[in-house]
Amino acid sequence: MTESSIRYSAPGRINLIGEHTDYNLGFALPIALPQRTVVTFWPDRTDAITVQSARAQDAVRFPLATVPGQVTGWAAYVAGVVWALRQTGQPIPGGTMTIFSDVEMGSGLSSSAALECAVLGAIAAAAGMRIDEKEQARLAQRAENEYVGAPTGLLDQLASLFGEPSTALLIDFRDLTVAPVAFDPEANGVVLLLIDSRARHQHVGGEYAARRASCERAAADLQGSSLRDIWDRGRADLDAVVSTIDARRARHVLTENGRVLDFVAALGDSNFVEAGHIMTASHVSMRDDFEITTEHIDLIVDTAVRAGALGARMTGGGFGGCVIALVPDGRADAVAESVRRTVIGAGHPRPIITQTHAGAGAGPGG
Repeated sequence: MTESSIRYSAPGRINLIGEHTDYNLGFALPIALPQRTVVTFWPDRTDAITVQSARAQDAVRFPLATVPGQVTGWAAYVAGVVWALRQTGQPIPGGTMTIFSDVEMGSGLSSSAALECAVLGAIAAAAGMRIDEKEQARLAQRAENEYVGAPTGLLDQLASLFGEPSTALLIDFRDLTVAPVAFDPEANGVVLLLIDSRARHQHVGGEYAARRASCERAAADLQGSSLRDIWDRGRADLDAVVSTIDARRARHVLTENGRVLDFVAALGDSNFVEAGHIMTASHVSMRDDFEITTEHIDLIVDTAVRAGALGARMTGGGFGGCVIALVPDGRADAVAESVRRTVIGAGHPRPIITQTHAGAGAGPGG
């Protein structure tokens, strides 16, 4: 094991399309963001880790032998990674760790996965462990699922680990393939706006888990092990789903899989008008069938489209967070101003609106 300091960073992500499809073994199309979480780790010979975040007042110290439930709050994501790594049976060092991040928390940009992947990369490097990206994603997911207690899929971790500049990632969650898809809207006179509503969400609450359970019930009613089984069969008779709510949840997932593949085809044709239409249709499905949007988020999407966006949708797990919009570059300022004016006029916080692009994945440095 090395005892010099190690720096490792990992990006946040946005999902261009394919929401709540990951744990249903479907398709999604995320990009890594330019914003990153940077971890600096000084390994030592102790049996504990002390971690300090630039966003928190106090450092947190926990033993390497930590168990779920022992550490809570933001540091649980760090402790969860340590716990997951130790489950592999490989020895890992104690030490001191600092965390700096410009990935906004609670806004649907996957600050948690960025933190997990950066921590994992730093500790693995210190321990001399060689772990391929898919196994890193599984370990980070295990930390979040079993230590933190958030039943998330693998999308966030895979996007953070596999991201590339000017590239989206077509993920098939049934066999965990990650295929690069060229994504450079600016070369076609289109910009990607990231609109942070500043309405924060919290996945550890029950809504995410409730949607997941609903999808599992629908798949069982349709005699499949997952909704991917139903997708593979072709057209599904959702009348066989006992609960009408579960049927709507399943309809979102099944139609969203189709929208992901249609969106990829539109990108292949550099048809950003069609891509925008598909993006907006995804939002409507999340609003009406999956019921994970809010009036605030819906107002942002509707305003952006009325002001000239080619399409817009909420991105992330739901109930707040961010909206993304594809906008002709000549309309970007007008769309942003219209959204600001309308949202503030409705009594909501002033949104933070930036242009963004696909960035690099996790790696040494930062």
